Amino acid sequence: MRTTRARLTGVLTGLLVLLTGCTTGPALENQGEVTAPPGDSRSLTIGSAGFTESDLLAQMYALLLREQGYSTQLLSVANRELYEPALESGQIDVVPEYAATFADWLNAKANGPDAKPVGSPDLNATMTALRELATPRGLTVLDAGKAVDQNAFAVTAAFAKQHGLKTLSDLGRAKIPIRLAAGDECVQRPYCKPGLEKTYGIEITSVDPKGVGTTQAKQAVQNGQDQLVLTTTTDATLDEFGLVLLKDDKKLQNADYIVPVVNRSRAGSARVAKALGKLNSALTTEDLTALNQQVDTWRRLPEDVAEAYLKQKRLL
Repeated sequence: MRTTRARLTGVLTGLLVLLTGCTTGPALENQGEVTAPPGDSRSLTIGSAGFTESDLLAQMYALLLREQGYSTQLLSVANRELYEPALESGQIDVVPEYAATFADWLNAKANGPDAKPVGSPDLNATMTALRELATPRGLTVLDAGKAVDQNAFAVTAAFAKQHGLKTLSDLGRAKIPIRLAAGDECVQRPYCKPGLEKTYGIEITSVDPKGVGTTQAKQAVQNGQDQLVLTTTTDATLDEFGLVLLKDDKKLQNADYIVPVVNRSRAGSARVAKALGKLNSALTTEDLTALNQQVDTWRRLPEDVAEAYLKQKRLL
């Protein structure tokens, strides 16, 4: 249910359209079998989905690759419907992705919108399914790191203290009627209202359709209109609203660990994998949240934040 804040310009849209005929990935009719060896182009385009976290990850990927002698440029494309075909064709060489979300997206693309989801809370199973779907399209999914940006639920710190809440199981045991601020699709999505009720025994009296992690949704919980808000694990603004996350202790949410995905024929080399893999030993969910905060709240540039972090971790 991941959403992206659109930042796609007409120039970039035109660029992708013009380049459609100049593909370097496998042709659609040959995607059942990948025959090209892993490529190692010296000039790589790093894609970003145009929101803060994606920009930060793309900047870090670019810096790590430059450190290994690659020439890099960044391209911001606002939605997966545009950047994933560009990744297949080699117009974009590397993108930061989210394991479970991308697995389900590729699954729907291959098998139809009603295909049974393959993303799950199990990271290993999710990665296996994702790689099986990505490989025929000429894509290589690199290893996931420690950072995960998945759906999460928050209450006010005062509410948590009053009722002794640290986990969603605690909230279920408290037997408190809950009004939930979320997207309107939450009513049907298995990880949202139905999952909270079935997995945790939380009594959701209604869903207040204010969106996922929006300012309006968090304000509604802050002022007591709602008691619970659907957001994400790397939401850097929770402190501003006096909110705290409740731990998903029964693993209701899918394994949306951050993974680099590369075009195999242009960036499938062991050298690229090694360069980007350096981030896996360092970047945590908490780190990523703090980096998001520096951009969103402190108004620092993503490229400056990314470079400072990598130098702090001695990766540059």
